[in-house]
Amino acid sequence: MPAAGSEGEEGLAGEQPGPGTPKLCGYLQKLSGKGPLRGFRSRWFVFDPRRCYLYYFKGPQEPLPLGHLDIASACFSYHQPEAGAAAAGDELTAFEVHSPGGAVTVLKAATRQDTTYWLQELQQKRWEHCHSLDSRTSPTPGDFSKGLVAKDNPDLSILSQNASAERARNILAVETSPTDLVGEQAASQPAPVQGSAINFSLKQWSTEIKNSMSSLRKGSNDNRRSVFYTTEEWELLDPTPKDLEDSMALEEKRKNLAEGSKARRPLKDMIGSSKNRSSSDSSPTEWCSGNGNRLVSELQLKYQSQQEELEKLKKDLLSQKELVRLLQQTVRSSQYDKYFASHLCEGVPKDTLELLHQKDDQILGLNNQLEKLNLEKDSLQQEVKNLKCKVGELNERLGMLMETIQAKDEVIMKLSRQLSECEDSTSSQSGAINSPTATCTNKELQELDRLKDNLQGYKTQNKFLNKEILELSTLRRNAEAREREWQAKYTSLEAKLCQIESKYLILLQEMKTPVCSEDQSPAREVITQLLEDALKAEPNEQPEQAFFKPHLVSEYDIYGFQTIPEDDDEEKLVAKSRALDLRSLSLSENREISTGVKWENYLASTMNREMMRCVELKNLIRCGIPHEHRSKMWKWCVNLHVKKFKDSAVPGYFQILLQKALEKPNPASKQIELDLLRTLPNNKHYSSPTSEGIQKLRNVLLAFSWRNPDIGYCQGLNRLVAIALLYLEQEDAFWCLVTIVEVFMPRDYYTKTLLGSQVDQRVFKDLLSEKLPRLHAHFEQYKVDYTLITFNWFLVVFVDSVVSDILFKIWDSFLYEGPKVIFRFALALFKYKEEEILKLQDSMSIFKYLRYFTRTILDARKLTAIAFGDLNPFPLRQIRNRRAYHLDKVRLELTELEAIREDFLRERDTCVEKRDLISDDEEDS
Repeated sequence: MPAAGSEGEEGLAGEQPGPGTPKLCGYLQKLSGKGPLRGFRSRWFVFDPRRCYLYYFKGPQEPLPLGHLDIASACFSYHQPEAGAAAAGDELTAFEVHSPGGAVTVLKAATRQDTTYWLQELQQKRWEHCHSLDSRTSPTPGDFSKGLVAKDNPDLSILSQNASAERARNILAVETSPTDLVGEQAASQPAPVQGSAINFSLKQWSTEIKNSMSSLRKGSNDNRRSVFYTTEEWELLDPTPKDLEDSMALEEKRKNLAEGSKARRPLKDMIGSSKNRSSSDSSPTEWCSGNGNRLVSELQLKYQSQQEELEKLKKDLLSQKELVRLLQQTVRSSQYDKYFASHLCEGVPKDTLELLHQKDDQILGLNNQLEKLNLEKDSLQQEVKNLKCKVGELNERLGMLMETIQAKDEVIMKLSRQLSECEDSTSSQSGAINSPTATCTNKELQELDRLKDNLQGYKTQNKFLNKEILELSTLRRNAEAREREWQAKYTSLEAKLCQIESKYLILLQEMKTPVCSEDQSPAREVITQLLEDALKAEPNEQPEQAFFKPHLVSEYDIYGFQTIPEDDDEEKLVAKSRALDLRSLSLSENREISTGVKWENYLASTMNREMMRCVELKNLIRCGIPHEHRSKMWKWCVNLHVKKFKDSAVPGYFQILLQKALEKPNPASKQIELDLLRTLPNNKHYSSPTSEGIQKLRNVLLAFSWRNPDIGYCQGLNRLVAIALLYLEQEDAFWCLVTIVEVFMPRDYYTKTLLGSQVDQRVFKDLLSEKLPRLHAHFEQYKVDYTLITFNWFLVVFVDSVVSDILFKIWDSFLYEGPKVIFRFALALFKYKEEEILKLQDSMSIFKYLRYFTRTILDARKLTAIAFGDLNPFPLRQIRNRRAYHLDKVRLELTELEAIREDFLRERDTCVEKRDLISDDEEDS
């Protein structure tokens, strides 16, 4: 057995690629709207490298984009605003994106530095996209850093780039770095506010309403409780006239105090608030005219009336609260009097009762005085706060005045020095130069500095525009060359299509009028030739032709699985047809909005906070985790389920188990070694003894056999670990196996008796009869035991049962939601092909079809919609109850089988004729 330990781990870690390039995302201002509503609005932009689209959202938390810009076919330039239409400096921070068809989108960054960075990055993304072989290929594995899949090199052919153009691009490049408003960290910051624009869009209401509704559904109903809600129940009584007079007096005093505090409001606050109102109202009036002015004035009047109404309602609310408090006091005293009169008056003299009443009245009076004093104390505290605010303001003004005086003193001293210098210079010169000339010189110097800054800015713009012209010229030449090659390719494909159509016409003619002779007919020759052409290996092409060759079917898929077998020609033909169908599906899915953008947006929004379970994340995972994020999300899901196990384990727990397994022999080691090369022979990571995945697979299985000696090793665990290792490192794959065996699945699922697996097959039978009654009756009619097929689905979670794209989407949901996903997809597979199965009318054809029908299902989106939509409701409690019910029955059956076995062994030992009969297990031992 090859040694494994810390050295091997370090060697593999050294081969890991570095962290992925940062995602291009951040805040930009987008010019939109018409007429008086036209202005810049803050939007969150995310670049999608798969389609070379720049999506924009209302905010980082929004799930649906408002639109997108096609960067692959766009060109960029600086924005030149109309005279008087923009503030100074906009021409240096705004830029234009010219899309095909003449559409121009104006974007503006917060600073000139951000503008340069966005233009450079968008230019670079366009250059990379246009020089890639196929913009629809999956992302390169450099974006993620875990698992065996991460070490694959993408089979991409890149167009040879012009060396002179590359050198010119590097010379003209402007080095700049972004600010905090660019990058994933910007998602945690508030959007920059543009004061002169109204932040809403009439065209995008439908999308914004959808986003708002998705966030409103997450709210709770806790705030629907009334502010007058109390836990005690009071009897409603009419207040006495005295209480009413006291409440009215308190209300009058409260009003006077409120008016007094309002009258004593600091003058600076009032001036500040009026300035704020005027400044907030002046921004829209700068660009409004005519109807716009009337609209603003009407809005101001409406706002003021609503403010007055709000103040009036607040006053009414306070008075009502005070009245409720007085009523509660009255009720308390009335109940107290009632209780006192009913229970304490018997046998008590009248003098004592009168004395008690007087004391009670005194207590009430003291309570009222206490409340009045509390009100006075509150008013005095408010006055103290106002005085403290005044003192703070006066201190600030005093500090400002002191700073002003100090600055003036410095100016006076500077001017004095200049005066003395001027006097000294006049003594040596004729006296023509005087102080006005010095002032003019200072102005000229300031003007010179300003011109230098503008010159530097224009130089930067000139560099970028020259680079833009160079890139557009290069891209145009490349596009023309690509078009000529495509035209030649189209001509050759058209000729080949005509040949194939001719052969098919000959074949159809021969099939219509067959030749009845023993000699080989022309139809057989045509069929043989067509099959040979379909399976013929494509010849190597010249490097200049490789860019234009569509790699529809490669030898291995992105997960390392072999797409076309090597031995059987018939299997080759079916596999190639299936691979072409998968390619067609992937191409059609890429035409729609990529789910990768939603994942990028969600992960950016969770950058500065811990990822938590939520409905949005569950829906994203059900749609499938993107290839580049699967390693991160699988590790997060595993840690979510085994956190309690990892917290209780000692540091380096996996390495300790692995070292123990390598030093001491283990009963499971022999069977593990036998199964290593039989795990996934059609995957290049496990195809030979020297494959990298074989050693990792051995280490994880041996470590688990020492952690869980009750199970040790069971056939099926090797496939679970092999799938996990494609995206996880050894230790994470070990904890993934712990999650499946010890958290998800019931006990005895992978033991020698496979008790839990047998129970799940009976539960699945019940669910099939409930969800798909026609199909269940069809199986019962022809006595087809479909559990012989589905048993392996549950044991290894569909490994080697479905195509790889569907397999990994099932595993995405399985690692997040648990074993209920297996029941969902098992039923969905049968429902997907229900009509085809019902057409079969004998048990042999049904069973033969069930053995391979899952490999013919290619549409993952349709299968997912059936599993999580058509099969609802799907309560987990129902599965648990049926598991408990069938567990008792299976245990009873196993007990009976064990009793029969013991009787047989006893009879065999006593009977001479049966002593030669031994079982397979005894023969192996």
